[in-house]
Formats: sequence, structure tokens, C-alpha cells
Amino acid sequence: MPRRTALGLDFGTESARAVLVDVETGEEVGAAVQAYPDGVIDDRLPGSGRKLPPDWALQNPDDYWTALESAVPAALRAAGTSPQDVVGIGVDFTSCTVLPTRADGTPLCRDPALRSEPHAWAKLWKHHGAQPQADRINALAAERGERFLARYGGKTSSEWLFAKALEILEQAPEIYARAERLIEGGDWIVWQLTGRERRSACQAGYKGLWSRAEGYPSRDFFAALHPGLADIVAEKLATEIHPIGARAGELTPEAAQRLGLRAGIPVGVAIIDAHAAVPAAGIAEAGKMLLVLGTSGCHLMVGRAERHFPGITGVVQDGILPGFFGYEAGQPATGDILAWHTRAAVPPEYHAEAERQGVSMHQVLQEHAAALRPGECGLLALDWWNGNRSILMDADLAGVLIGLTLDTRPEDIYRALIEGTAFGTQAILENFRAHSCPVDELYACGGLVERNPLLTQIYADVTGRPIRLVRSGQA
Repeated sequence: MPRRTALGLDFGTESARAVLVDVETGEEVGAAVQAYPDGVIDDRLPGSGRKLPPDWALQNPDDYWTALESAVPAALRAAGTSPQDVVGIGVDFTSCTVLPTRADGTPLCRDPALRSEPHAWAKLWKHHGAQPQADRINALAAERGERFLARYGGKTSSEWLFAKALEILEQAPEIYARAERLIEGGDWIVWQLTGRERRSACQAGYKGLWSRAEGYPSRDFFAALHPGLADIVAEKLATEIHPIGARAGELTPEAAQRLGLRAGIPVGVAIIDAHAAVPAAGIAEAGKMLLVLGTSGCHLMVGRAERHFPGITGVVQDGILPGFFGYEAGQPATGDILAWHTRAAVPPEYHAEAERQGVSMHQVLQEHAAALRPGECGLLALDWWNGNRSILMDADLAGVLIGLTLDTRPEDIYRALIEGTAFGTQAILENFRAHSCPVDELYACGGLVERNPLLTQIYADVTGRPIRLVRSGQA
């Protein structure tokens, strides 16, 4: 009897992966990963070589298709599964990654005349160039007493939809005028797969200031923010928002041919990548927080009641699981901080050691750092290398490392950076508890959980509680 499988398409910061899961057992039966050819574009634009300002992070939307066209057939081969046995497709995507497109979904950066215009490219979630715009959104919303602000802990982020849209409008008004749609990456992929524009309640709720009860902020608010932004919802977004778990449409013949699948497979509404991990971890009750630890850190839990308090990055009805309010907090850099250290502050002899052992630099540093006692090196790190998401919501903040001496070694710094991110997580847990939203159990998943056991142990030590690890070869 053929094994029926569901296909998950996960779009991360640096790569996309395709995972096939047996729908009867939940077993992962095949997977493949493909890096984006242009990766994270944070220095110069491909082709033109145009230099980007600080705090920018872009992507090439064509990389998403390139990765899919490689990863999906490879996952089918790995599973030994026929395309006929795939019965459904789910999509998750980093958020808020925003694409300016034409009315038919064509990204503006495909236009040869716009290839050298940075605002025509996809703005990755960790693009922080819109902090001044976010500050103005926050100030105006507070001045007007806008109710939506409370759902986001009193502040919105430079990473989110409207800050990035306002940045485009103010810095490249001709690009804003040409952008007939501004759309999240996950919604765009679903559009390309099905031929239908279907906006997700998850992305709209957490990153687009939308709620099921109130919709988007009012036209008056946007007009007060900037006259050119007044009609953004009607002109460039979509007022029909679809719940997670809903059927967005079916795989078109064109998309099926490109991916080596059959046409007509149901495709679900997109969800944010981290948020998809909550049901996958088996979490379906209040009090259980999932730490999704990878490039960044996302802290997620669900509850039956809606509470508004500072330091969260959003509470959305049905945003993670139907019937629950989904709470989100997070750190904009975890794995990115450790990766920075391996690139910028490790001498040649450590690289030689990694090469001799045939392991990664992270494994070498973990081995040395694990031999250290807590506090032994005398270093303290504040984990704001990419700004702060929770609990201060300020992308302009910078990291701190103190206690350096002439005897400081790379492993000392590596351990201090892990400890810094762990204490950042502890601050988030304490903030939830202080606002009557206690965390009873901790779970963790993601690439760092799979590859960095020292990190998960330090997190358990700092938080003073056991952490249940959710294992997956494609976390």
C-alpha cells in the first residue's frame, strides 16, 4: 500500500528545506536542504554591486524558487516516495520578510530597470533599516491611544510590515508607487504555488498589526503617519485574511511541473516558521513555552485568555493554534551571535584544529568552552548584537562584552555569548511571570538544539528548570 505523505516547505534565513512526513505515523521519511544562491544580501546588491546601508538585509525572491526546484525532488528521492503519494503541502516562512510586487505577484526586482534599486528587493525579517519609521509608528500610536499597540507590548518593530512599507515610501517613492502589492514571503510562496493570493492570519496578526476583531489600523491612522500611506490596506494589502490550517488552494500545473509533483495537491495557508513548531512539538495547552533556537530565538506559548503587557512582541487570537491566544517574544540574534564570533574573533590555530578533526569551528569551541566553570573567565555579555526584541523592542541597541584581558581565549568569549543569550531568555521568562502569564514548562527545538548541546545545557542552568528537547533532523 502506498505511503501517503505531507510535504512541508520551510523557508529559513539562509536556505529552504523540503520535508516529507508520513501522515499516519508522523515519521519524517525524506528531506533535503538547498541554500539560497544569493544568501542574505547585506553588503552589495547582486549584479550591480550597489553598496547597501548599515542594518540592511535583503533577499532575492528567485532564490526561493531555485531552492524549491532542487529540494523537493531531492526529498522525494530520499523518501523513495512517488509524487502521487503527496496529499498536502504546508508552507512556513521567516517573518516579516516583505516583497514589493506587481499585481500578478511578479517581484519588482525582476525588472531589469529596478535591479539596482535596493527597495525593489525582498526585505528579510532581520532588515533593521526601518527603525526611524518604527519609532514614528510607536509615537503616533501612543499619542492617539491606538488600541492595537497594547497587543504588541506597547511597541512595534522595525522588522514588521508597516515600518518597512513606510521606509520604501519615504526613501524610494517611485518603488512604492510601482508596488501594487506588498506581501509577506510565505503568502507570496502560496500565491506562486496556487495562483491565488491568500494572506495568512499568522503573519498579518504578528507582523501586520491585524486582529480578527478589529482588522488593520484605520485609514485615519495611516494618513496621519504619512498621507501617501493612507490607502495602503485597500491598495497594496488584502482585507480578506485566512486562518492557519485552512486550504489556500491547489497546486497549479505550472508549479507542479517545476517541482516534480502532481497538480491539484491541496496547499495550506502559510504560517511563520517558528510558530509552525508549536503544534509540531505537541504543545496544545497553556503554560508550556517553546524556545525556537536558530539564527534568532523565538519564544512562543498559548493561553486561553488574552493579556496585554510590555515586552511581548504580539498576542494573536488563533495565531498559533485555533482556540488559543498565541503569545510571542524573542531575541533577534542567538545563532547569529555565535556565527559572528567564529568569523571575527577566532585565530588560525583554532581553524587548523577544526580542520584536523574534520569538525566545525562551533564544535571545537563547544568542546573547549564546556571545560569551563560558570563565571570562570570573568566575562559578561549582553546579547544585543542585532538589537533587542524582547523586552525593549529597539533595533538600535548594540551588544556589550566586558571583562576582556590579555588572557581571554576564544572559548571564553564563546561561552560568555551563550550565557548572554541564556540570560536574555531568562529575562523574557521573568517578564511573563511578572504579568500573570507564568511559564510552567520549557521546550526547545531548532538548529541550535540539534548542533549545540552546550547551549541547551547552559539555558537549563540559567533558567533553573529542565528543558524538553524536541528533536528533528530538519529543525
